[in-house]
Amino acid sequence: METPYRMYSSYLKERYGEKVYKLPVSIPDTCPNRDGRLGTGGCAFCGAIGAGYENLPASVTIEEQLKTNKEHIGPKYKAEKFIAYFQNFTNTYVPVDLFREYLEAACLPDVVGLAVATRPDCLNRTYLDIMDDVRQKHGVDITVELGLQTVNYKTLEQINRGHGVAEYIDSLMMLKDYDFRNCTHVIIGLPGDDEVDTVETAKIISALPTHEVKLHALYIIKNTRMAQWYKNGEISLITVEEYVNRVISFLEYSRSDLVFQRLIGRAPEEATDFSNWSMGWWRIRDMIESEMATRQTFQGRKCDYLGGKAVRHFGK
Repeated sequence: METPYRMYSSYLKERYGEKVYKLPVSIPDTCPNRDGRLGTGGCAFCGAIGAGYENLPASVTIEEQLKTNKEHIGPKYKAEKFIAYFQNFTNTYVPVDLFREYLEAACLPDVVGLAVATRPDCLNRTYLDIMDDVRQKHGVDITVELGLQTVNYKTLEQINRGHGVAEYIDSLMMLKDYDFRNCTHVIIGLPGDDEVDTVETAKIISALPTHEVKLHALYIIKNTRMAQWYKNGEISLITVEEYVNRVISFLEYSRSDLVFQRLIGRAPEEATDFSNWSMGWWRIRDMIESEMATRQTFQGRKCDYLGGKAVRHFGK
């Protein structure tokens, strides 16, 4: 059955002609919001290990990480081609010579692409040029994944993000000069954000040269500032029904060609004080798709704000 939004798995099959699976890779990096360059302690929602709950330790070589993950994931998901996903913390916050070394180490025969996760304020043309050189030399596709989270600058400040929306826009403007894909990460349900912020985030992302989006709900990771706010009753969380509504609004206001890597993420129960309303991620995804079918709505249905909306009635 065709879904009412553009799925990442379908895009990958169109691009490569078969199932392709992302394999997480860890490198010994950190974040300028942790080491004192911009701040300390990191974002209020970020745990001590970043986002790499399923990653092998960075002390394991990249080749061995990929080999181990392929042996587990390949047969399970019937995949023979892979994308090496440099996932944890800020992957362009390492010395440039090491950055090149890490990327090239991942360019194995069955790896068709590299995905590099970073912050909008940690991207410049030096790193982009290295990625482009690796792309051409090894014949791999490159995707740069940017953690935006929200376009509400007050929320970004509250969660100690360390950057604003301008840095995100600047990154997209640089990226458009390279033959890369890009993906924007968004957290729906951050304290201080409402549905208007959700819609505005979708609209700004859609107005920029964005290719892919990754959505997830707010997790409360143990031993973070966010966890302390949650424990003290200083923040309230949206319900799963509100999450479903906001995701649908995000999809409706998104450009129809945007690819959605996911509509809901996952985090291990043992690492969180709150995660996905104690529901399996697939149940929430199914709720979103079911509600979209009930409403007879789809991605892009309300994307009518681009291309000079106010003067369209005059014709070309």
